[in-house]
Amino acid sequence: MKQPITACAILCLLAIPAFSQTKNFIDLPYISVNGNADTLITPNEIFIKITLSEKDTRDKISLEAQEAKMVEGLKSLGINTETDLTTSDIISNYRFYLLKQKDIIKSKEYMLKVNTAALAGKVFVKLEDLDLSNAWVDHVNHTELEKLAAICRANAMLVARERANALAAPVNQRVGKVIYIHDNNTEGVQGAPGDASRIMIRGYGTYTDKAKYEPPKIEFEKIRININIQVNFMLQQ
Repeated sequence: MKQPITACAILCLLAIPAFSQTKNFIDLPYISVNGNADTLITPNEIFIKITLSEKDTRDKISLEAQEAKMVEGLKSLGINTETDLTTSDIISNYRFYLLKQKDIIKSKEYMLKVNTAALAGKVFVKLEDLDLSNAWVDHVNHTELEKLAAICRANAMLVARERANALAAPVNQRVGKVIYIHDNNTEGVQGAPGDASRIMIRGYGTYTDKAKYEPPKIEFEKIRININIQVNFMLQQ
């Protein structure tokens, strides 16, 4: 019976310092504020998904021929297809679909990366000219998103200190060192990659003369980085 009592006593002794530390922290005079900082950035990576299909009919155009035509068209726009064009289906380059129990469609998907909205517009027009119009914007990104988010976090900390000073000064208190920081952005950066609405190109619309057709002016909603941080500062007389 002595051994369980001894173990229990040891646990109680270990718990006393931990409780004391928690109590001391709670008893510290402090002020808790939130700091906010945000910014808007223009995407510099635009990902366009392209699907080519080969229907098993008499006048079909092979997938290989469509792919060659697409690659040449993209190269004419100055796009490096070796680095910026990939197949999105890693396991298998081809997919087969059975329609109406008789028509078989072989399909292949690609992901194209461009850096500006202007070039994205030219890509859609080029694909339309080549009768390869099954394409849309899949998502957008910015290559320095995390770096810019870190700058916003630093600015949010400065805002938090300014707010703490503004609240403490009228009651003759001074803001001391930071004793607690919590980043409230648990769901990541607002407006992060993947928020782009899909844009489907469906032909030349009401234009009957392609020579008079102007490339669409595509603009993407900017990515918003919105940071909110809770900071606790010690208060001093």
